[in-house]
Amino acid sequence: MATPNAAYSVQVRIDVPNQPGTLGRIATAVGNAGGNITALDMAEATGSRIIEDVSVDCHDEQHAEEIAAALEALDDVTVVSVRDRTFLLHAGGKIEVRSRIPLKDRNDLSMAYTPGVARICNAIAAAPERVHELTIKQNTVAVVTDGTAVLGLGNIGPAAALPVMEGKALLFKEFAGIDAFPICLDVRDADEIVETVQRIAPVFGGINLEDIAAPQCFEVEERLKATLDIPVFHDDQHGTAVVVLAALQNSLKIVDKKMADLKVVIAGVGAAGVAIAKILMQAGVENVIGLDRKGAVFTGREDLNASKRWFAENTNPEMRQGAIHEVMPGADVFVGVSGPGLLVRDDLRAMHRDPIVFALANPDPEILPEDAAGLAAVVATGRSDYPNQINNVLCFPGIFRGALDAGATTITEGMKLAAAEAIADAVPEAELCADYIVPSVFNKQVVELVAAGVAKAAADEGVLRPRP
Repeated sequence: MATPNAAYSVQVRIDVPNQPGTLGRIATAVGNAGGNITALDMAEATGSRIIEDVSVDCHDEQHAEEIAAALEALDDVTVVSVRDRTFLLHAGGKIEVRSRIPLKDRNDLSMAYTPGVARICNAIAAAPERVHELTIKQNTVAVVTDGTAVLGLGNIGPAAALPVMEGKALLFKEFAGIDAFPICLDVRDADEIVETVQRIAPVFGGINLEDIAAPQCFEVEERLKATLDIPVFHDDQHGTAVVVLAALQNSLKIVDKKMADLKVVIAGVGAAGVAIAKILMQAGVENVIGLDRKGAVFTGREDLNASKRWFAENTNPEMRQGAIHEVMPGADVFVGVSGPGLLVRDDLRAMHRDPIVFALANPDPEILPEDAAGLAAVVATGRSDYPNQINNVLCFPGIFRGALDAGATTITEGMKLAAAEAIADAVPEAELCADYIVPSVFNKQVVELVAAGVAKAAADEGVLRPRP
């Protein structure tokens, strides 16, 4: 059974007797039903009766119903209402637009809008680069999706993708102070995505592509990078890849291995898998084997799309073929960006000494950390309820913060490598261990380190916009 967590948190309002022992009965009923009480608040008291709000973490929606039924079954206890706390959090959206300046009198209005604003418009018309200085473009990112590959939900469309894009915008603001806005496009193909983003680009200082299905995402990113003079970054590819590299750099310190000596198996050759392979090879890994649903990807397979053909031509130097259990023997590192339950303990036994396992499928990883215990030297997942969460939020806020501050016109491979190094360095050497290879997403130093590293790399590579 899954662990209760806040994603399925409910607030159960109950009417109970105001007498000793009532709280104990409530806690026992919830505990016996497998729930975890996180808060208990008195809403109203009327002498002999009390209205209580009980906040409970559950493991799914049905479990929440079972907990409510368990409370209702108690003598002299009435369930008044059950409210889903996640839905309450999202009600009305998670972000808003606020003014940065006061507007108290005619003078303020004359400067912020007409007639004073005309002077700013003319200044930009005369020197277009000043748009970065005098408008929101300086600190604004578009979070763009077509809703075709949302989280683990798949092709759910642009409207259903909006809560995720809002969440991304929230993370940009909270972690890096960047004003991001969700742009969910009702489009049919790569041409429409590219054209739409090109047309809205004058407003934004950067473009964060999100949850666009492979292989279309590769084409969209490459075309936008080639035609826009602002940073374009597909987070599903490069954000995941950067954090994986950071985690691997620190893991290798623990197991005393070198990049050039590794055999890495990647399960999943979509957007994230391809990007992970590329960045690991740039970091010095020479032997990468990728697998899709049909097995190992190798030169000669006739069912490969363009991105998988690149993968076949640039990886798997030994031309290994077959299913995952056939290519795992001797592997040093497993990276899963595929689906649940793909690995078993026998696969880990067949790996090289001190194997490293990054099982990143969400919400259910390729192998649970408890199932890898005693065999894997280091285990990471994409989940927050286990150590070593490989989370893109360690990467994208700092990358865009650094790119915007430096005035970068693109995001280079060197900037990504600098970001990975900065993330890895955020874990103090004295604290580095198998359960602590990446910093917490709430470590505010991470964005600062990543931004500084990215800005320096952008300057070193000469991809900065001329300053007015």
